[in-house]
Parts: sequence; C-alpha cells; structure tokens
Amino acid sequence: MTRFLVRRGIAFALTLWVVVSVSFFLMRAVKGGPFDGERELPPAIEAALRAQYHLDWPLWKQYLQYLGPLNLDAHRASWLGGDGANVLGGLACGDFGPSLRYRDLSVSEILGASLPISLALGCLALSWSVLAGIALGCASALRRGTRVDAAVRALATLGIAVPNFVLAGALVLVFAFAWPLLPPAGNGELRHLVLPSLALGAPVAAYVARLSRAGLLDALAQDWVRTARAKGLSERAIVVRHALRAGLMPVVAYLGPAAAGILTGSLVIERIFAIPGTGSHFVNGALNRDYTLAMGVTVVYTALVFGLNALVDLAQAALDPRIASREDA
Repeated sequence: MTRFLVRRGIAFALTLWVVVSVSFFLMRAVKGGPFDGERELPPAIEAALRAQYHLDWPLWKQYLQYLGPLNLDAHRASWLGGDGANVLGGLACGDFGPSLRYRDLSVSEILGASLPISLALGCLALSWSVLAGIALGCASALRRGTRVDAAVRALATLGIAVPNFVLAGALVLVFAFAWPLLPPAGNGELRHLVLPSLALGAPVAAYVARLSRAGLLDALAQDWVRTARAKGLSERAIVVRHALRAGLMPVVAYLGPAAAGILTGSLVIERIFAIPGTGSHFVNGALNRDYTLAMGVTVVYTALVFGLNALVDLAQAALDPRIASREDA
C-alpha cells in the first residue's frame, strides 16, 4: 500500500505539472486577452492593468510566477532591501491568483463558492445512478430472457442514446410545468437539485446497469458458482456473498472516469437549470481569457480525476486481493 501511494503521488505531481504547463501555454497562444471587450480601453489604462497582473512580463517569467513557490516580485523586493513579505506564493503554495475579470475576487474565492454546488449536484447524481443501475442490472441478469430483462436493456439503451440536455428539457416540461412538483431552475434547496441530478445521472445509470448485468452473468457462469450450488448454498447466498462481488468489478472500473465526468461535466445541465457551479466559470474564464480562473478550474478538475481514479484502484484491490498483491509487487 505504501508503494502504491508513493507511486500515485509521483504520478499525480507529474500529471498535474504537464496539464498545467500545456494549458498555460495554449491559453496564452490564443488570440485576444482578458482586457479585450466590446468597449476598447485607453492604451494607458490597459498598460496599467497588464502591469498590475504581470501580463507585460516575458512568457517564461509569467509561467514561473504562476507555478511558484516564489513570488518573483516580492522576492526581488527582498533582494533590494525590502522586508521580503509575501515571498511565498503561486500554485505550489495553493495560490491560484486573482481573477482577471472578477477583479474584486480571487480564483480561490470563486472556486470556494461554486465548487460545493457542483460537487453536491454531482454526488447526488452519482449516488442515485449507481444504486439504480446496479439494482436494474442485477434484476436483468437474474431474470435473463424475460420481459424484465428486455425492459431493462431497452431502458439502458434509451438512457445512453438520449442526450442529457434533451432529457433535462423533458423533465422540466413534465415535472415543472405540466405537473408542477419541482422548480425548473435555481439553487439553494435540495429540491432544486432533483431534476438536474436526474438528467445528469441518467446516462451513468444506463451504463452501470449494462455493466452490472454483464458482470453478474459472467460471474454466475463460473465453475465456482456451480460448485457452490452443488454444495447446497441458496441462490441468494451465492449471488449476494460471492457472484455480486465479482460481478461489480466492471462497474467499479467504470466509476472512476464516470465519477470524474459527472462531477466536472455538468456544464450544460448547470446552464439549463441556472445553477452557479464551477463548469460555468470554466467556460466563462476560457471565453473571457480569464487565464487564472480557467487555470484554477483546470487544476481542480485534474486533481478530482486523478483522485477518483486512485479511489477506484483501491476499491478494486479491496474486491480482488490479487490486484492488491500486484500493486505491492
């Protein structure tokens, strides 16, 4: 386990550095800047703004300033006889910097306000989709060839084929207008997240249902299941204690990227239901050339994806001890 954590930590640091570096230089390569808008700023004001945010520095120096851990301005001041206050800074110290568009806010403040909303929506969608998907997949596998099996497979195919924004519109029409039980938009209460979570989690539930069905059918066809039946174990004990654990391996492997996607890919759903989540800030940051905001969201998303994949590896090792032994080798 220690070797696994060390390897994961090194891989995370390298991955984060590559993602940050590529994103940094790609964003600077795009035409336009954070102070371009419908109303052109006077050259003197634009020059002052660029100097305030160090955008007049050479690109390599901006890159080092963003990474940290040394704040180049404060460090230079300490060399010149200043007090050296605020020398530490940059991404290495958890400082995402100020937003270039929302000039009264830092990127950390924006993420601190929006990220919990996206995480709450994503966790709710992920929770119901996994539970419903596993239940439907198991019911389909245990009733293979029946009408229940056919209905679950058809429902899963429909859930995968229908885009989530189409499903979101249908849910709003049915449950907010035709049958007004839930609010069509907004944020602040749990009921505001019901419709968005249903639209966001439907494709995941469909995939989980198909994977759990296939995994359970494969497990039930193994020799050790026939041996357990020959020894007189009940079908319920065989499924719950033995086959289900092996049958869920494909679902666990899928949940890593699925969880990352559902937690970070809710932009369209957030826009439809007017939810002030992180996805909206990411797109606005990219469109407005708000470099620091877009980079901050990228770093958070990268950390989420890597962390969730690491949790999936740990869960697989818990389900199958052979994986744990290979990780420690």
